[in-house]
Amino acid sequence: MKMQEDENRWLNQALEDAVQGLQQAPTQEQLAHTLTVVRRAMQAGGQWIAAVETTPGASAALRPKIVQTADGGCWWYAFTSFDEQMKSPDAVKSTFWADINSLFDAALAAEEIQGIILNPWHCTLQLDKTLIRIIKP
Repeated sequence: MKMQEDENRWLNQALEDAVQGLQQAPTQEQLAHTLTVVRRAMQAGGQWIAAVETTPGASAALRPKIVQTADGGCWWYAFTSFDEQMKSPDAVKSTFWADINSLFDAALAAEEIQGIILNPWHCTLQLDKTLIRIIKP
């Protein structure tokens, strides 16, 4: 298990580095590199920390938490590390480790969202459903 945690941490750090590179040089080549890093993390069984909330009512199930962007779009959000989660301006109270591939499958099936925002308050990458479909084989 320790090896897997270290590998996941390394994959997520590589992704943060790629996103920072994309933010500094927003080119098609850098976007392609960043999406390749996401694909490699997904294929290696990588995980992100997904924000969740409980649904009201008797069933009280967990569902991914939604953030609304300035343009009115609704997105799920996730973090590459607990350090990134702590940069949130509001307290993200409930999270769980989610397999990237499973998170992508669920996002593609959810009609109410546009995609997933990774690290919404720092080192941000917005993966809309078109990009998710490009990443998935």
